[in-house]
Amino acid sequence: MTNNPWSHARSSTVADDVDFEIKGQELQFVEIELDPGESAVAEAGAMVWKDAAIDMSTVFGDGSGQSGGFMDKLLGAGKRLVTGESLFTTVFTHRGRGKARVAFAAPVPGAILPIKLDDIGGRLICQKDAFLCAARGVEIGIQFQRKIMTGLFGGEGFIMQRLDGDGWVFVQMGGTVVERELAPGEELHIDTGCLAAYTEGVDFDLVRAGSVKSMFFAGEGIFFARLRGPGKVWIQSLPFSRLAGRMLAAAGPRGGQNRGEGSLLGSLGDLLDGD
Repeated sequence: MTNNPWSHARSSTVADDVDFEIKGQELQFVEIELDPGESAVAEAGAMVWKDAAIDMSTVFGDGSGQSGGFMDKLLGAGKRLVTGESLFTTVFTHRGRGKARVAFAAPVPGAILPIKLDDIGGRLICQKDAFLCAARGVEIGIQFQRKIMTGLFGGEGFIMQRLDGDGWVFVQMGGTVVERELAPGEELHIDTGCLAAYTEGVDFDLVRAGSVKSMFFAGEGIFFARLRGPGKVWIQSLPFSRLAGRMLAAAGPRGGQNRGEGSLLGSLGDLLDGD
């Protein structure tokens, strides 16, 4: 593998401790290098390419508990269904000799963030579409926000993914990613969609965006996510929901014939056309 700030050398952990390299700028992919017998688990459809020595199999859930019974597998798959993901994940296992590689790509412009779970206490809580791939042995679960206000008005932050284990996980975040380390009691207010991930020690709640006037006319939503330390928080500048909303708004009701956002005609042009 070439030198890269995200490259990692092997060590001995419970989960497969894979070597990897992240390539690209705005449209990134992660290339994982496997030793014989090692596996990586990924979302269905995330693979870009793989060496022929790597076998691909589809499993219920996250692939971390495949030695259990059918009900264990069904429960793991059900957790994924609640977060809006597929019932299945794909496991890539190196069955040959030497080294073999497999690559996975993020579906939206942004960054792929590698996180070693045992470096952050063994658990990461992230947006429900953030998980891209991981070393075999990482468990993918769900995180419900227990507080009533957060549950009712939390939007993207109500049901989140919970990644448990001690191995490497790779999460996808939209736009530019900023990491903040919060001291005990330190607070940070974030748009609920821009909250990408946080560690378990961080307290997540909602606070009102401001006055009634600000809530209805500022365009920032009614509530902010309030994160209180200690712990780490990752912020994404372009959540996929915001990107999709802007694309739909630009396309217009008919999905085409866009005159441009700066057009002097605007909706007047529709009237002239008889719309």
